[in-house]
Amino acid sequence: MILTKLRDLFASLSGKRTLTEENLSDAVKQVRLALLDADVSYSVVSAFVKKVKEKVTGQELVKSLTPDQQFIKVIHDELVELMGSEEASLSLTGYPSVLLLCGLQGSGKTTTSAKLAAYLQKKHPKKKLLLAACDLQRPAAVLQLQTLAKKIEVDCFALTGETKPLKVAKEALEKARKEGYDVLIVDTAGRLHLDEELMQELKEMKKWLEPEEILFVASASTGQDAVKTAQEFDAALSITGSILTMLDGSARAGAALSITEVTKKPLKFEGIGEQVHDLQLFNPRSMADRILGMGDVINLARRAEEIVSKEESEKLEKKLRKASFTYEDYLKQMSMLKKMGPLKSLLKMLPGAADLGNMELPEEEFNQIEAIILSMTAEEREEKVELVPSRRRRIASGSGTTIDAVNRMVKDFKRLKQLCKAMPKNLKAVEKQLWQ
Repeated sequence: MILTKLRDLFASLSGKRTLTEENLSDAVKQVRLALLDADVSYSVVSAFVKKVKEKVTGQELVKSLTPDQQFIKVIHDELVELMGSEEASLSLTGYPSVLLLCGLQGSGKTTTSAKLAAYLQKKHPKKKLLLAACDLQRPAAVLQLQTLAKKIEVDCFALTGETKPLKVAKEALEKARKEGYDVLIVDTAGRLHLDEELMQELKEMKKWLEPEEILFVASASTGQDAVKTAQEFDAALSITGSILTMLDGSARAGAALSITEVTKKPLKFEGIGEQVHDLQLFNPRSMADRILGMGDVINLARRAEEIVSKEESEKLEKKLRKASFTYEDYLKQMSMLKKMGPLKSLLKMLPGAADLGNMELPEEEFNQIEAIILSMTAEEREEKVELVPSRRRRIASGSGTTIDAVNRMVKDFKRLKQLCKAMPKNLKAVEKQLWQ
């Protein structure tokens, strides 16, 4: 995994007083191998490593930074630049704004079309959205899009029995214009591999629809294949950006590190799960943080802002920083955490929490945890008394669980408190590495 390899090489620089050609040689080699193992394009890796080496060789250490910290900072900055530096927004100035999605079969275009509609629905609640089911190649694609559209309460245009995608696209555009839709999202057919028929079909759609955005959709799990395919789609259609699906871990960062550099077009969104709302803006700094094991504070904050009020957030922040929150606070935050997503994924987004993936708190245990805490006395919830074995037996009996379940909950709660206690230090370390 790229994160493990990079951690190992950072450790090799620990204790060095200066960054020299000699002590950087092995570290640079390990960076190259880590990126190649992550399926990053060879040409991109070569250029990246050359830039890193030029920036750090013989460089005087920044005051209060160790060589390994300075090396991390250089790599972080170069990763951010490699992936486009800033977030790239959608262009939505047309009437209607037409967004055309393209890509190979199996890349997740249909699901991504609905996810994009859900994203725009949340960000622009006043805009009227229309999905167009133009994937007539894959069996059940039209029904799939209609089902997803119904789930998010967005209109979907389809022509039963039609075999020509261009006809569906033309009529969808006409409907959008006549009925005052602000955005038309067009799902198109893919193939198992590129062919002239597919490209010609898409070129005709581009000509008639005049889309503001042509978004190439690819699965991050395909690595270099996604990058090569993006190049070919760009050559034929002049894509305006890309969306990577299945980008749910730094181990799959290869495509993210290559696709912007190779196509010279921005990565605009990333799919982070299977649910219809699991789509977020692609943020280069966020991805660089994840690759280097620094958590994902950017997207964690965004999720929190959507769920938690500013007042509640400030109260919780004070308790977390002091590690003074109790089982009672834990219970109150449970519902908010549920809304923000899987707890394990949230913990991984915290700086210094990358190793908490084995924390025994699967989603199905949320109700059990609530039952356990509700079975505690007021003093126990406020941690004013020790949860001795006799108390734990009573709590297990009252919650309809077992002693093992209570012990597991207590153990995980203590680990969470330890993490929160260390959080200010971890945040300070990240800040020190990146901003000094």
